[in-house]
Parts: sequence; C-alpha cells; structure tokens
Amino acid sequence: MKGRTIKTIVYAATFDMGGMPVRQAFPSQKVVAPDPFLLLHHADVKVPAHIPVNKAGVGPHPHRGFSPVTFIFKAGVHHRDSRGNDNVIYAGGTQWMNAGMGIIHSERPPEDIFEKGGRQEIIQLWVNTPANHKMDQPSYFPLSEKDTPQINTADGLTSIKIHSGELEGIKGGIPTFSPVNTYTTAMQAGGKYRFNLPPDHNAFIYLLSGKLNIGSDSELDKNYAAILHNDGAYIEVEALETAEFIIGTGEPLNEPISANGPFVMNTETEIMEAFKDYKMGKMGILIED
Repeated sequence: MKGRTIKTIVYAATFDMGGMPVRQAFPSQKVVAPDPFLLLHHADVKVPAHIPVNKAGVGPHPHRGFSPVTFIFKAGVHHRDSRGNDNVIYAGGTQWMNAGMGIIHSERPPEDIFEKGGRQEIIQLWVNTPANHKMDQPSYFPLSEKDTPQINTADGLTSIKIHSGELEGIKGGIPTFSPVNTYTTAMQAGGKYRFNLPPDHNAFIYLLSGKLNIGSDSELDKNYAAILHNDGAYIEVEALETAEFIIGTGEPLNEPISANGPFVMNTETEIMEAFKDYKMGKMGILIED
C-alpha cells in the first residue's frame, strides 16, 4: 500500500465578493475543482461595527442543484432560509444545506459576534449533487461542534473533526447523496497523522494557517491547496508549524456540469429553467427581520 502524491499545489488568491475579501482555492486558471467538489472559498473577515449585525455578511440569495457547505473556524454563522430554517452555529460546527430544487438563504454574523472577538473565519465548500437528486426537496443540516465526532491522537498534538463520511470507522453527523468525506484538523507543531483515503476518491487539502509536510517531501504553506493524485490509499501529514486545515475526499460523479452563478445543473436548459423558477418565486421567499 502506497501513499498518495500531490498532483498540483495552487494558491488561493483573494478577490472582492460584494465588499467581502474572499480567497478562492479552486476552481482557478491553474486547476479545475476535483469532482464532486465545485468551489472552495476561505474568508477571514472583521465584521464591521458601523452597520447592524443583521445587515452584515451575505444577504438572501438562491441556490439550486448542489450543497453549499460552511465550516466555521472563528465566531459563528446565522443561517436563515426560505424553508423556515433559522439557526446559529459556532466555531467547530458546520452548516450543510442541500439546495435541491431551489432555496433562498442568508448567512449573517450571529448577534453576539463582538463578544466572540468580532471576526468570522469560514470555509465554504460547494459539493455537487448527483443528477438524480438535483430536484429533490431542499434540506438543511446544522451540526454543532459538540455533536461533531472527533479523533484526538494519543500525543495530544492532533484533533480531527469528522463532518461527513467517516474516518477510522467513525462516521460524521451529516448524510450526503454520494460518498463525501470532510475533515477539519487542528495540528500542533510536530503532530503527524496518516489519513486513510478511499482509493477511488478525488481528494484535496487546504491549509488555513501554519505549515505542513505532505507525503515524504512536499511542503504546503497557508492559503494553498494541494490536489492529490489518485495513486494511493493514504496521505501522511506532519505539522512543521501549528496548523489548521481541511481535507475533502469524494467519489467522482463523472456527470456533465452546467453552472451559472448560484445554480449548478447538468445542462444549459436546466440553468435557464432555474433562473426562470427563481424569478417566478418558486424557490420561496426569505424576509429577514
């Protein structure tokens, strides 16, 4: 059994998304997103104190055909949607929404954001939905840190949260339409861990902070993503500096993708139908207080 090697390393450049600085690891000019993943955004932002909290963050917007998933590293996220879900999840937890046939949601800071330090740090990962589930009824799964299964190594240097899928026989708390593993890891300097990966899964690592050694001799700096070859059954990770990172693995869907803005379907016709349905109010209405 051999370990995986790195296919490519890509820097998550910053761009402005409606006034919010966001890093995008993939897709980029250098790399396509590894199927079934579509996009990875990393935001670490100071919440402005001069506007009401309920007007900060990301206001109501639609989605169809995939799962926008938010992993929270600092403070929290207040999720509301057109299906009546209204929930705050704090650091260490996850907001996992299957957009299905269409939903409108907002992602705001929690009311107590300034008591939590005034900064939000999140990863938003878009996970594609198989064609036969794209028009399912939407669903929403909030997972708090205390409800997230966790592995702690005997030396106390590594802590791994299992959000979906499984690791070492421990299953995550969120169901998925296709096999998808998502792990967030805090690793102190000197920590090491071998992540066993399904051989048929595509996989990536994104580093939020610190410095890692991956495999035998590949270093990864913060704000870089490593896309892995499908050439082994595990990846060994060592923290050269105290680090925080996310690993995603998924069975590829191998289906055509047609994407435009907040919608991800299989054909251009389906995208046109999504815009039409949104304009006609078929994805519901979200009125924030």
